[in-house]
Amino acid sequence: MKKLFITGLASLLVFSCSKKENSEIQPSPDTSTPVTANVSGQSLIEASDCMACHNADERLIGPSYKEIAAKYSEKDIEILASKIIEGGSGVWGSVPMQPHSQISKEDAKKMVEYILSQKK
Repeated sequence: MKKLFITGLASLLVFSCSKKENSEIQPSPDTSTPVTANVSGQSLIEASDCMACHNADERLIGPSYKEIAAKYSEKDIEILASKIIEGGSGVWGSVPMQPHSQISKEDAKKMVEYILSQKK
């Protein structure tokens, strides 16, 4: 019984110490800087699943970035960023674009700015 108690206590001690170390490493949410603050829109696109359906020059499942850039302008950045996050359908055909809710609004805007820079 004593051996079981000591083993349990040791496990609890290790667990509680590891939790404390992790919390000290992470910055508090109200003072932290997003990890992607200095990342380009192109890098964000390349790190996501965008290239599975889109290409810079050719239409794949979805429109090419050049097609999107030809249709939209800088005044549409908010709308397009929302479409990346929320998904959409009907503008480019019947295949819907899946939502990407894991992408922040700021990152989505960077991605749109890169796409719009692809104008012919």
